[in-house]
Order: sequence, then structure tokens, then C-alpha cells
Amino acid sequence: MTFHTFTEAHLRKFTVNVFLRMGCTPTDAALAADVLIRSDLRGIDSHGVARLSGYIRLWEKERINTTPDIRMVHETATTATVDGDGGLGLVVAPFAMKVAIEKAKIYGSGWVAVKNSNHFGIAGYHALLAVEQDMIGISMTNASPLVAPTYSSERLLGTNPMCYAFPAGKYPPVVVDMATAAAANGKLEIASRANHPIPEGWAQDKNGNSSTDPNELKAGGSLLPLGSDKDHGSHKGYGLSATVDILTAVLSGANYGPWVPPFVAFLDPPTDPVGEGIGHFFGAMRIDGFRPAADFKNHLDNWIERFKSAKTIDPDKRVIIPGEPEFAFEQERVVSGIPLIDAVVQDLNILADKLGLSRL
Repeated sequence: MTFHTFTEAHLRKFTVNVFLRMGCTPTDAALAADVLIRSDLRGIDSHGVARLSGYIRLWEKERINTTPDIRMVHETATTATVDGDGGLGLVVAPFAMKVAIEKAKIYGSGWVAVKNSNHFGIAGYHALLAVEQDMIGISMTNASPLVAPTYSSERLLGTNPMCYAFPAGKYPPVVVDMATAAAANGKLEIASRANHPIPEGWAQDKNGNSSTDPNELKAGGSLLPLGSDKDHGSHKGYGLSATVDILTAVLSGANYGPWVPPFVAFLDPPTDPVGEGIGHFFGAMRIDGFRPAADFKNHLDNWIERFKSAKTIDPDKRVIIPGEPEFAFEQERVVSGIPLIDAVVQDLNILADKLGLSRL
């Protein structure tokens, strides 16, 4: 596999220019680019600039509003529902999380549900906005129906990621950022570009048989819930995914289950929607609403140290703290640059030609 490495600044400028060509304001273009670049920096390549062409295709289908009127349509002291007006989730989600944070500053916690949005990038980006304020951040979204519930061959749920982020003291934040499917769809896209098979347990064909073909979804197959099958706990992954779907969409008034509009532009949204757009859910909780923040962070440091010193089965392995690999990627890539596989670079250069921008 061939890689090309680019500086953060170069990729950021390119990405901002793509969003400007879509008609975003300079502020929104910079924010949307920041979400994607942060994903690449943190090593989550499936949700970084590799997604740009997908956003463009949705915009061309008039399924993204690049000048949205994002507003609160329902509010109490500690809660709100936000209408994203069909905007980029990359812009709508930070708006909603900041509403949650402002409520938490006053009342101790803030909770915001979002409807009428689109794909919001990595959940960790939004949850970490709360961590910067000495708060616990919670972020989740529903997504294109690609996942079959346990025992089903029908795609009814998205990969429905959830993130919980906790501020530490001398260590990086603990960030539990995960899809509730066995694997995120972006990992299948990466495997497809690289022409590599996927591990067993990630997907099944249209008849419910296990498959290692990264293109299985295009043939009518489906992703599997976290756990892969009932014997390995797929009912728990299904339950987590259902929880995300209910909090993000049933609660907000967004589409849920099989009615969630697909991220891929070649598939049209359902003609019988039950809500508006894609849904998100955000929470922010002040640490000092429970105990002094310094005490919490000292004890979380202690928690981290104890888990990092755990005895392991393999002497060459160690227990990894959630969020630790992403932090390490970010420290490295800020200095050494962001690697992109050849297929992604080619895709972005085709996009540049199409939009009249300079190639990478």
C-alpha cells in the first residue's frame, strides 16, 4: 500500500477550500475542516479527509444545506432540542455541544438532542469540547441503516457511535469513542480501497452468512452489531445501538432505524420519513457538580496508572487506556504529518479538479 504524507496545515487549507466551494461561510468551513483534520490527526482515517467526496456528493444531491439556520426549537433550563436545518453535522454538532456546555456551566449539566442534521464526523471531537471545560462530555449519533439486529438479515440500525470523554490530570483524557457495530463502515471502505479482506465477524451477506468481502454491503449484505453473534454478545451491541438510536432520533424528532437517510449519495432517502434528517445527542456534566475537579482528576490519574500497570497474559502486550492510541497518533502526526493512502489522494485530486482547486 502506497502512502503520501501531508502536513496538517496543507490538508487543512485544502479542506477549508473544499467547504468554501460548497458555499459554507468561512467560519463554518474552518470548523468543518477542523473536525475532519482532527480525525486524521487522531489516526481515525476513515472519518477524516477521506470523507470529503462523500459530503460533496450529498451537497450535489441538495441533501446538505451549507448555509443553515441552526436554532433551538425546544428548551428548558438544562435541556434543548436543536434543529440543524439540514446543515453539515460537522457544524451542527459543535453548535449543539456548546449549548450543552453553556447550560452545564450554569446548572451543572446540559443535555441537547438534535434533529435535521447530517454526518457529524468523529464523536470524540464533540465530547472533547466538554473536557476542555473540566466537564465530562457525551456525544452520539445515529447513522445510515447498515447494521442488522441480532438474528436478522435486514439492515435496521446504523453503526451508531457513542463517546464518553473524561478529563484527567497529568494524563490525556480517557476517551471511550466507539461504534456500536462490530466495525465502522469507514473501516470497510479503507479495506475496499486497499483491496484487503475484512476480519470475520464484521459483516454478513444478504442471506446472513459470515463474509470477509469489504464490498458486501453493496451486494445487499449488512454489518453486524458489536459482538458479531449471539454467542459472543451481539445482543449487547444491538442494545447499545438501539439506545443511541432512541436518544438521538426518537427523542429529537429525527429519522430512526431504517428511515435514517443514507450517507452515500447513490441511495436516495426513504420516501416515507418518520422525522427530519439524522439525529445526535450530547451531554456535558461539570465535574465539580459531584466533587472538586482536582480530586476527580487526581483519582482518574490513579485509575489510569493502576490499569496501565495491570499484569498481562503476553509480556509484549500492555493494557491500553481508552483514547491513548489516538492521543499518541495526534502527538506524532502534528510533527511528522498525516499519511493518506494512494486511493484517497487520487480521490481528493479528482475532487480538486472538479471544484477548480489546486491538487494535493
